[in-house]
Amino acid sequence: MIRRVCNCWTQWVWLTGMFLFPLSDAQAQWKPGPNDTLLVAYVVVNGDTMTYREMEPVYVLTNMTPEQKERYKKWTRLRNAVYVTYPYAIQASAIINEVNAKLVEFPDKRKRSAYLKSKEAEIKKRFADPVTSLSIYQGKVLMKLINRETDNNCYEIIKEYKGGLSARFWQTVAWIFSSSLKQEYDPKGEDAEMESIVKEVAMMYGRN
Repeated sequence: MIRRVCNCWTQWVWLTGMFLFPLSDAQAQWKPGPNDTLLVAYVVVNGDTMTYREMEPVYVLTNMTPEQKERYKKWTRLRNAVYVTYPYAIQASAIINEVNAKLVEFPDKRKRSAYLKSKEAEIKKRFADPVTSLSIYQGKVLMKLINRETDNNCYEIIKEYKGGLSARFWQTVAWIFSSSLKQEYDPKGEDAEMESIVKEVAMMYGRN
């Protein structure tokens, strides 16, 4: 008997609390009931007043379709590639900006050439091993990211520092691997998905 009374009391408290303390909402308001003193939430929709109540969310889980699995696989591959190559793109951007600023101080062509050779040796020492270990796919992503960070595609960069012949040679090499040094970065078009991942990674480096 005591248990039954307790259960009834628990149900009454729960029901009362449900109506007295509903979850808040910008459209929810309080309005006295016509025949009692209980307060109920209500909303007005197209002139009609109706009781308002928020229910617990319902989660529906299911297996991914083959198309969803393939898309997730591609997204994961892209995300991993961005995480691996973005630090190199940042460093490349810093070096290119430094070189551009320094070249202004060398109007003499011979001095410019000597400076570029010294920077080339430094770059090879720092990046040769890690960059050559990248996959072809990661290399393509890196070229995109360098374009994003410098506003120059890799063909223009090589042409500027090594000359047109070197640029055309490396463009041919890239073409053999179904890529291009001239590819541009399109954050609102074909590279929109990459851009969303880059912004996620950039936060780690205090960049945008």
